[in-house]
Amino acid sequence: MNRFSLALVSVGSLSYLGALAQQAPAAALAPVTVTGNPLGAADWIAPATQYSGTELLLRTKTTLGETLDGTPGISSTYFGPNASRPIIRGLDGDRIRILNNGGAAVDASSLSYDHAVSTDPLSIERIEVLRGPGALQYGGSAVGGVINVIDSRIAREALFDAKGGVSGKASLAWASGNAERGGAGVIEAGNDRYALHADAFKRRTDDVSVPVALSCTRPGAAVLARRICNSASDSQGGALGGSLLLKDGYLGASVSGLRSDYGTVAEDEVTIGMKSDRYALQGELRGLSGWLQSIKGQLVRSVYQHTEYEGAEVGTVFKNRGTELRLEARHAKLGALDGLVGWQTDSVRFSADGEEAFAPYSQTRQSAVFAYEELSTGWGKLSFGARRELVRVTSLGNPSVARFVPARRSFQPASYALGALWNLPQGWQATGNLSYSERAPKDYELFANGPHIATHAYELGSPNFAKERSRNLDVGLNWRHGAHRVAVGAFVNRFQDYIAQQATGRNRDTAGNGAAAGVADCGDGTSAESGCVAELLPEYVYIQVPARFKGLEASASVRLLEGPTAVDLQLRGDLLRARDLGTGQALPRMAPARLGATMLWTHGMWRGSVGASHLAAQTRVPSGQRASEAYTLWNAGLSYRLQAGTAKLLWFARLDNARDTLAYSATSILSQTAPGKAPLPGRSIKVGLQGHF
Repeated sequence: MNRFSLALVSVGSLSYLGALAQQAPAAALAPVTVTGNPLGAADWIAPATQYSGTELLLRTKTTLGETLDGTPGISSTYFGPNASRPIIRGLDGDRIRILNNGGAAVDASSLSYDHAVSTDPLSIERIEVLRGPGALQYGGSAVGGVINVIDSRIAREALFDAKGGVSGKASLAWASGNAERGGAGVIEAGNDRYALHADAFKRRTDDVSVPVALSCTRPGAAVLARRICNSASDSQGGALGGSLLLKDGYLGASVSGLRSDYGTVAEDEVTIGMKSDRYALQGELRGLSGWLQSIKGQLVRSVYQHTEYEGAEVGTVFKNRGTELRLEARHAKLGALDGLVGWQTDSVRFSADGEEAFAPYSQTRQSAVFAYEELSTGWGKLSFGARRELVRVTSLGNPSVARFVPARRSFQPASYALGALWNLPQGWQATGNLSYSERAPKDYELFANGPHIATHAYELGSPNFAKERSRNLDVGLNWRHGAHRVAVGAFVNRFQDYIAQQATGRNRDTAGNGAAAGVADCGDGTSAESGCVAELLPEYVYIQVPARFKGLEASASVRLLEGPTAVDLQLRGDLLRARDLGTGQALPRMAPARLGATMLWTHGMWRGSVGASHLAAQTRVPSGQRASEAYTLWNAGLSYRLQAGTAKLLWFARLDNARDTLAYSATSILSQTAPGKAPLPGRSIKVGLQGHF
């Protein structure tokens, strides 16, 4: 069977399975908000965004970061087209929690920019993004926000009536810019007592087309071509899940796997082979009597590994194995007060073996209790949240690297939040959030000491770091009337001990020695003077500094034409300023000011759009770093829905970077460590078909 086998079989089966589904129509399920409000309320006090359905399909790209990039307040790390993690309000790495159905998503993406997130957009049903401090129930590490990728692998409600039935969807897509060939399929079956789920996807891409000729030293590749060298990828994955549906609750389990082989664009001959397996057990009991109204639990086990290959040889092997247990109990209402309490514990064990083992073996254990409460009032509502953690970070050394020695640090972070929502006249709502957050330093921030080839740096941590503490304020104003909507927000985050990574101006060789007189150790007791080849790397150290992040975010949609043909103008924009208050310097890799506009029209089964995103030049950079130039990217889209028997089909086409503009990301570390190496993708047309039955 070829690479599209599963998707083709699924599409070919639409009519047959659609007939089965017609015998027992699927129930219409209300959206389940897992992240934005743990009590399920429709109004979110913290600024939040969700993508699902056609909107998610039409913006999906090869990485989670690029899929969300352009949302007000959200940019991406962009380490080429295969590794891109979301950045929220200038905060990235471990200040952003990436969840899967509200549970941990364990990988190594926060450790290094060239490490991909272990979630592929093709397998996602919905994405929820919670910006700001409103997600403290997920830990002080969520000070920047939470991204929850949601799938339907564990059903929480009955999908069909007692007679049972089958439903599903399948999709195929192709893109010109990277020769993407992808397909995905989902099948669900069951009745009112059980639900079964199966899904799979496959995608392959070639090197990405760009508007400028770039050099390449990879064997078999053109020496000079208008493509990003070593940017091809091959990904596949799938899952099985099932649920027992009770009168007042459910118990479900799922097992999923992801395999991805991709090139790291900073080095022409280095590729990564990633493997991620996830096992989840989840359940809930509702309708309980007494003080507890419901109890929900989730147990997740993740096994992650990726191997970096230098040509055909194995370079460094990274492993991350984690287990998380989370329990939440919703209590009975106390007058107008509604809320929940919870307990969470997790353990993650990390190892790295090989030339790029810049951090030691380590184990991080965390336990936490938390509470979230809402008080309804005549004018709106108030929310209260608190979380207390115990975090132990242990360096286990490394038998092959003498400079890594055993060590242990313990922290007791605490986080608190107060929020309010006011219902104002004429459909307006005002929101405000005030919070205090503490984050325990990560293992690599404490114990890193080695060459990190992907970022072309020698990285040094500090085992004496204190907790990272921040005070955060977020205010917003929202309005909705029919098809019209407006959202405006402002925020400021003031860090007392922000952990930043900064260049020292010194160089080290790959053995960790200072590069005095340009002499570098070759790692075998000889030196570069003896004729070997040794690479000198700039030294980057983690330090704690006072820092401030502040910004504005805005979006609006205005209905210009009502009737059989509807026309909407969608506007968006954001502005971010981040500064090291100790030196007065700007913090690195911050998104520039951004403005965007899209004209969207619908007529019957047709939907079309044309728009542009403008990014200003980023000149607010630390001394000695490169500024980025301004650019504007144009895009367009077209889709058409039709009924084919009992199946619903959606044809779609998307044009990205229509003018083939040469642009570089200001938030990518490659703009500093490998300038010119990885521009943003050039002009590309993506076409596809999705079917529901």
